[in-house]
Amino acid sequence: MPYPSASQPVTAGEYADGQYQATGSYGSGPSSIGVSMTLDNGVVTAVRVTPNATDPTSLDYQERIADAVRAVVVGRRIDQLRVQKIAGSSGTPNGFNDAVSKIKEAAQRG
Repeated sequence: MPYPSASQPVTAGEYADGQYQATGSYGSGPSSIGVSMTLDNGVVTAVRVTPNATDPTSLDYQERIADAVRAVVVGRRIDQLRVQKIAGSSGTPNGFNDAVSKIKEAAQRG
């Protein structure tokens, strides 16, 4: 759920400042991962990943992504954000990217 703090309408390609949350799905399971992100002028200023996996291997990948993702995304524009392999995982980033897509949509609505 978004928690926008912007008081002005948002136009296409612009994002409302605020904190947003989404769950991204990936894989054939399907697996999911939670993402919380703070935006300021379309730039990611904070990010937190919440692992949802119960399988030990998947949980390990999600925890490693949670530890590594800040260095990859903080300071980048959300409209240019698409992660690939992070911390040895090539599948879990797909869930992260799915969550980012949902956050972009929510932030554009204002």
